[in-house]
Amino acid sequence: MKILVVYPRWTGSYGLISGYFARKSGGVIPPLNLALIAAIAREGGHDVSVIDAEILRIDENDLVNMVVEEQPDLVAMTGTSPFFHTTKSFAVALKRVDPSIKILVGGQHITIDGEKAFYDCFDYGYNGECENQLLKLFKKIEQDKPPYGVKGVYYRTKTGRVSYTGPNTYARDLDSLPFPARSLLPYDKYKIGTLHGRLPFTSIQTMRGCPWHCIFCASDKLNTTAVSKRSPESVVEEIKHVVDNFGIKHFFIVDDVLTLYFDDHLKKTCEYILEEKLDITFEGSTRANLIDEEKVELMAEAGLIRLSFGLETVDTEMRKTMKKQVPLNWYSKANRILNKYDVEASNSVMIGLPGETRETIKKTLDFLENDPYVKQANFAIAVPYPGTEFHTIASEGQQGMELLTNDFSEYRRYGTSVTNVGELSAQDLVDLQNEGFVSVYSKPHRWGHVIKKNGWFGGFLMLIRVLKIVMGKYIKVFRNIRFRPIFRFKMPNW
Repeated sequence: MKILVVYPRWTGSYGLISGYFARKSGGVIPPLNLALIAAIAREGGHDVSVIDAEILRIDENDLVNMVVEEQPDLVAMTGTSPFFHTTKSFAVALKRVDPSIKILVGGQHITIDGEKAFYDCFDYGYNGECENQLLKLFKKIEQDKPPYGVKGVYYRTKTGRVSYTGPNTYARDLDSLPFPARSLLPYDKYKIGTLHGRLPFTSIQTMRGCPWHCIFCASDKLNTTAVSKRSPESVVEEIKHVVDNFGIKHFFIVDDVLTLYFDDHLKKTCEYILEEKLDITFEGSTRANLIDEEKVELMAEAGLIRLSFGLETVDTEMRKTMKKQVPLNWYSKANRILNKYDVEASNSVMIGLPGETRETIKKTLDFLENDPYVKQANFAIAVPYPGTEFHTIASEGQQGMELLTNDFSEYRRYGTSVTNVGELSAQDLVDLQNEGFVSVYSKPHRWGHVIKKNGWFGGFLMLIRVLKIVMGKYIKVFRNIRFRPIFRFKMPNW
């Protein structure tokens, strides 16, 4: 069977400047999930190819034409909630041109929303992790038979009725999975901005899952609170495979919590990297309280150059609400340790969580500006994605929240808000996000970092954005001023 795995373009909805930084700062990473699907399909004897329309910047019409020209038996896609509309739009456009092409959609959004996200333009929908069932499903599709015995599948019967095969099984033995088929991706086009310059990179996974239950995460709905680990030997083998076959030496580790199992997982992985004398760099995300000097020293020696973690807010009560009760002192400590070993510390902040006020946002900004160890921060607007406890709180109007729309295409973290919080309107949240952005990136000592990560053109766009925000603020203030004339002149009544 001829299978075409497609990743529709999504950054176009962000606009010129925000879209540029979404692409340049690492928002566009190699679609590891699709490359893995391709690898499994290829092992099953299928003819497989991949089109990453985002990295190739292929618009919808051109993408449809490319797919029709390929004449695949099946198009496989994925989609997260904020960009599921692009997946749907492409499927509709493809079906309009060639209704005979079967379309399979999977990913987070349909896993959470289920049948509601299984639109008429899709022939099959997959709920949850698909690796264990994928070849069975492909065989059923190839034989044009209903997917009986394949768990987790939505499909349409001959009469058009939607049917579901029931909850699926999950891939817990990650070592049994093949390496993603990176050769099917335009691997030379993926680059990421770092303090070491713009580096060719690829994504890699060493663990799946996160044991915590933060209100802004849909881990319960996605069944990802159970953690599955790859063996350190398997991880290092994949790294060597990538270096030898593609010449790529920087790795974006997509694990939810990189340092969760340090002693029996990450530590051994780093030791194997050093034993093999692999000249690589890597980055990932974790929690601030899972960072200490011993871990960072070893990771930095093995190639760690950036570590991200979520501060979100410094307000104690809000931190209790969002179920992320990491003591605040850990953030200062984490930044200090990472600075010591020349590892970039990326602090992330969420504006607009339940209980947010101008005062709580100011406290967070003051912490970031006054802590001597914090070098940079990213400011995002908190989004109540479907399947999260946060979405329930917002949709039910709890804790001063008001959900303004269920149009998930608006559920973006930058430049827009889909909630009001207490006395803060959606526009107030955007203005405060801009204020946080300016407080970080208007400081001259940070401009070297910006240029290193985004190049001179990126630095120019960043300057434009800062100036635009600042000028907009002063224009707004100027418009609100009411001038009273000093002299009054009365026309004579001739």
